[in-house]
Amino acid sequence: MEEKTYPIPKELLNGKGSELFDHVSESLKDFVDTNNIDLEKKHPLGFTFSFPCHQNTLNQGVLLNWTKNYRARGVQGKDVTRALMESIQRTGGMDVELLALVNDTVGTMMTCAFDDPYCEVGLIIGTGTNACYMEELRHINLVEGDEGRMCVNTEWGAFGDDGALKDYITDFDRDIDAASATPGKQIFEKMISGLYLGELVRLVVLKMAKKGLLFEGRAPDALRTKGKITTAHVASMEQYKDGLRNTRAILEDLGLAPSDDDCVAVQHVSTVVSFRSSNLVAAGLAAILTRVRQNRKLKTLRITVGVDGTVYRTHTQYAKRLHKVVRRLVPDCHVRFVLSESGSSKGAAMVTAVAQRLASQRRQVDEALSSLKLTQEHLGYVKFRMRAGLEAGLKSQGPSPVKMLPAYVYRTPDGTEHGNYLALDLGGTNFRVLLVKIRSGLSRSVRLYNKIYAIPLEVMQGTGEELFDHIVQCISDFLDYMGMKNTRLPLGFTFSFPCYQKAIDTGTLVSWTKGFKATGCQGNDVVDMLREAIKRRNEFDLDIVAIVNDTVGTMMSCAYEDPQCEIGLIAGTGSNVCYMEELSNVEKIHVPQNGKEGGNGGKVEEERTEAQAKDGCEAGEEEEEEEERSSPNVRMCINTEWGGLGEDGCLDDIITPYDSAVDRESLNQGKQRFEKMTSGLYLGEIVRQVLLDLTRRGLLFRGHVTEALKTPGIFHTKYLSQIESDRLALLQVRSILQQLGLESTINDSIVVKEVCGAVSRRAAQMCGAGMAAVVDKIRENRGLDHLDVTVGVDGTLYKLHPHFSMVLQDTVRALAPQCQVTFTLSEEGSGKGAALITAVARGGPARS
Repeated sequence: MEEKTYPIPKELLNGKGSELFDHVSESLKDFVDTNNIDLEKKHPLGFTFSFPCHQNTLNQGVLLNWTKNYRARGVQGKDVTRALMESIQRTGGMDVELLALVNDTVGTMMTCAFDDPYCEVGLIIGTGTNACYMEELRHINLVEGDEGRMCVNTEWGAFGDDGALKDYITDFDRDIDAASATPGKQIFEKMISGLYLGELVRLVVLKMAKKGLLFEGRAPDALRTKGKITTAHVASMEQYKDGLRNTRAILEDLGLAPSDDDCVAVQHVSTVVSFRSSNLVAAGLAAILTRVRQNRKLKTLRITVGVDGTVYRTHTQYAKRLHKVVRRLVPDCHVRFVLSESGSSKGAAMVTAVAQRLASQRRQVDEALSSLKLTQEHLGYVKFRMRAGLEAGLKSQGPSPVKMLPAYVYRTPDGTEHGNYLALDLGGTNFRVLLVKIRSGLSRSVRLYNKIYAIPLEVMQGTGEELFDHIVQCISDFLDYMGMKNTRLPLGFTFSFPCYQKAIDTGTLVSWTKGFKATGCQGNDVVDMLREAIKRRNEFDLDIVAIVNDTVGTMMSCAYEDPQCEIGLIAGTGSNVCYMEELSNVEKIHVPQNGKEGGNGGKVEEERTEAQAKDGCEAGEEEEEEEERSSPNVRMCINTEWGGLGEDGCLDDIITPYDSAVDRESLNQGKQRFEKMTSGLYLGEIVRQVLLDLTRRGLLFRGHVTEALKTPGIFHTKYLSQIESDRLALLQVRSILQQLGLESTINDSIVVKEVCGAVSRRAAQMCGAGMAAVVDKIRENRGLDHLDVTVGVDGTLYKLHPHFSMVLQDTVRALAPQCQVTFTLSEEGSGKGAALITAVARGGPARS
């Protein structure tokens, strides 16, 4: 170590804070110049600051209050690291990065711990007094984390400020406090530290002199003057052999002619005052040591206390007394005291060295996660691209990644629906069969009975015939369970995959999503496939009235309770939206003129049957159809299939290498790009890709890439919800990672939590940007300055993730300020909606 001590002029202690820090900065510049330190590279800087600070991070600290006669203005309540860096910039000529703000007790402990790994307590007994120790992280509510330990700066000098020491405070202590710069504060410190010991001795001696017990009752002005007896004098008076002689010399310097008895008495006063100080320190230290032992559930504790401070260093009797009393108070602790030869500076430098390594890692982690963080400009761009996709998808010409599939649902429920309906719900790894009983009138209600069946992976990715045979087997089991096999019920089929529909009871599968890959289905009518499977089983018959997407079912389910619900959102395994569009905007179901098929590139068109062509009323019907379409109040539900946004490359600017890796490993490479950034099927896999990258770069899990981490699909999206829970401590995060075969440290757990947060937040923001495009389109369709609308929502990601729903809603508010959007959870899912659509369809489409 190379060091130099710079005195601080007294006027700076009570002057402007900026001038105090300028002095520190100028001293640093002098030190740099004197030692010819290379200025061409950035230097890490550690700052030992021996005053109470509230720290949220290692390199930041807000001054709570000055102690030890410091009263510099404009610093209390401010970040002292910022104040120092501003002074360094004003001074100029130094390129430094302040990485660590360290209290002197912490620096002392770290200095001693370099040579003694048992050193877990730091103690200062000098101008001021303080202690720090290693506390169990699980006990520190102010800090995230629950495993391992963290150093806590006790600031024990303030002990007694609440009156806890009132039974031990003397009149002399009260006089000291009243005359101090901080009356009522730092009570414990004022009974112990070097700033006050000499003054305590002076006050006692002065009172004895006034009472005629010393110096024949004489009390010269020097004895009446504050600060004339210092702590250095106290130490000198108590020296083993020369104490009495030193006492006489000190008293004579004050203008006294002490007798031998006077010298003995004053020396005794000095001993009593300093002994009380060491006893109080011993008691405080004993409390800390007892806590450490009990925290660790040990019968005996071996521990080292690193000590610094002028009182401990220079007072020949002080250390011996302190050690003796501590060992008497905590006999079950084997305590070693080590004097810090290098003060607190060496420890502060080591903290800074560790901070430099961690800061470098932190920067690299931040850089990796920055690609997942979307600005308002990014979100505005996503909204713009989604709006363009919605418009393009409604056109009759040309392909569009946002398919905008007509659902042939013309209205939402109005409360007149009634009857018993069967509903099927297929959209993920589970398949649900429901019986829905709808009652209208005064006893209006919907009652549901359902069973959930698993769909094995081999069925999901087998043949279409096997898939629909499995579905029909599940229906058969449910009808047996309900005792209704001989009843021909109307059925609504929730089928959560992109389908082209020419009517409400037909649906041609466009493409599989969400891990399904059954062969022989794409391009075929799935309603026909279901009917054929029912015929093959030949056990029951059903009236299949409607096939609907889960978003449509969700919207209808919520609209039954809230007439303003005109949008359905699914945020679960997949991601999708439907909404009520003006029929006049849906060009792809435009009625062909003169019986000729429009040039629609294979898109869905409503066709006239031969029977219609022969119908003499055809022209009249066509005119009625056109008149209906042009009416502003005729609407149709559109299943947007917004998950396809980005298939044309329009999202390439925000797609990350992690997204690209997930896409390459998916079953439908190049497809559903928006869904792969927002849905539950993929978020866990994005997280795994990020963790894998950080680990390969040595920033996580000690750089050890396990087989588990290399396994696709191991990090389920449910883990994001668990890890991001505000109630989940880091110890539990580590437990989840251990289940996945990932051995982690506390820092690893913190980074994993950040990664999960970045991935899920981006997903919620992108869904919010897409929703903003939808609600603004509805508002503009209707020529409104302000729109009130409700969104019916379903999906495990929205329901179970602790922050997803709030981030999504905040994004919609920010990007669509002219829309008041209410989000309502669909309690019964899309199955109830399918039954309601069936009931509405039975009643026929509403005419304007």
